[in-house]
Amino acid sequence: MNRRTLTIHRMNSLAVFASSLLLLAGCGSLTPTPYTKDEIKDRVVSDRQKMFAEQEPVSGPITFHEAAARALKYNLDYRLKLMESALSRSLYDVSKFDMLPRLVANAGYAGRSNTAGGYSEGINLATGKPDGIVTLVPSTATEDNRRLAGLTLSWNVLDFGVSYYRAQQKADQILMAEERRRKVVQNVLQDVRNAYWRAVGAQRLIGDVNSLIDRTHKALEAARKAEDQGLLPRLQALSYQRALLDAVSLMNLRRQDLELARAELAALMSLPPGTPMVLADTEEPIVSTLPNDTETLERMALERRPEIMEEWYRKRVTATDIKIAKAQVWPNLSLEAGPLYDSNKYLYNNNWAEAGLRLSLNLIKLLQWPALDQAQADQELTDDTRRMGLSMAVLTQVHVGKQRYELSLSELKFAEEIMRVDGRLLEYAKAAASTSVDSELEVIRAEARWLLARYQRQAAYSNAQAAWGRLYNSVGLDVMPEAIESHDIKTLAAEIKRTMGKWESVELRAPDTPATPKAPS
Repeated sequence: MNRRTLTIHRMNSLAVFASSLLLLAGCGSLTPTPYTKDEIKDRVVSDRQKMFAEQEPVSGPITFHEAAARALKYNLDYRLKLMESALSRSLYDVSKFDMLPRLVANAGYAGRSNTAGGYSEGINLATGKPDGIVTLVPSTATEDNRRLAGLTLSWNVLDFGVSYYRAQQKADQILMAEERRRKVVQNVLQDVRNAYWRAVGAQRLIGDVNSLIDRTHKALEAARKAEDQGLLPRLQALSYQRALLDAVSLMNLRRQDLELARAELAALMSLPPGTPMVLADTEEPIVSTLPNDTETLERMALERRPEIMEEWYRKRVTATDIKIAKAQVWPNLSLEAGPLYDSNKYLYNNNWAEAGLRLSLNLIKLLQWPALDQAQADQELTDDTRRMGLSMAVLTQVHVGKQRYELSLSELKFAEEIMRVDGRLLEYAKAAASTSVDSELEVIRAEARWLLARYQRQAAYSNAQAAWGRLYNSVGLDVMPEAIESHDIKTLAAEIKRTMGKWESVELRAPDTPATPKAPS
């Protein structure tokens, strides 16, 4: 080795050593970097803008179907499920490309610090072994520095099979994501139904409640003065005060519950905080009895519930995992072909084409086959048992939902009867009222009872609507078109109303009721 070659070799070694030190120094310099306060503030501002961006403004009183349309179009949980569904489709599109052959283009440069070469030794033709005669002059057939290039097309049967099964799994995961989206739609609709009618009750009664609470406080003050002045017996005055305080306490509890419903409804519709919200105080939908054919409801639930369908698709995904494991046991065939280039001047042909075929089999993996068969049987049994357990839970929900709805109807009738009786008692109290403190307190007590009865009736109706929503959810009915982004609120609300009317007038109608929708909507 001459001095120039030795110098080049040392310089290359120093360059590699310096590059290694720089790489290690870069890895060691990584430290946790928290976000700054300004970055956090910017993120908060950006998130708030995105949460309420591109929403149609509230232009009038909101009906139930418009509230459902707003919740389904702007609810962030539903948007997340839409994005997950879109992501599943994108991953499926990506996975299809894995089934294609690989076409790899490569180019490079090869160099070394000294010349490759060697001696050769002759072979005795009689014995076929080296004869010990070595050429006196060493030779080389490779340049020290050369350029390489190639374009190789390769196809592997095992990779194709595994990619095909993976694409099948991605396709099933799209369907699973769609079922999760359906479930979110059903849950959002149930929450909107529950909150909307409670919020309507709050809107109807909050003014009367506030007025009566003010009158009750004045009546309490009057009762205390009557007690101090001896106008009423002390025991009677204290009894009236306690009754009034009880009424105020109950009204405050009811008011808190109904006022919270407005906040829940606004959150479900993703309205910006502080947005004025007036609900349409229309005639309440009539409630009706359910069909006695519970078997029909059970069949509908088992056919339509998203959880059962998702579990069924999951069975195909897990079965495909076993297929992939079995495919890896089979012999593997790989093909390669393509043009190559080498700038080595000692080559007779610097450009050539190459093709190859290889068949391989991992004999040890054959031992896995009995275990894979057993795993496949156990997996199928596990998936079927899980689905059966879920189906049993769904049937239980249908029965409980039906009974809960029937009980809520009884509770509603009872609350309406209480409100009717308390209304008549209030009329009698007003008719018999005089200027005395005793009669004024009696009127306030009667009015408080009547108002609480109105609350109970409104709460019973809200419970009936909520029970109907839970039954709707337990059956797994869909109430909206597939693509909602292209619909405005009015159009989407009309579509939801039409779909719900169809379900309620045909599928959930009792045999003895007319075809006109009678169930709450």
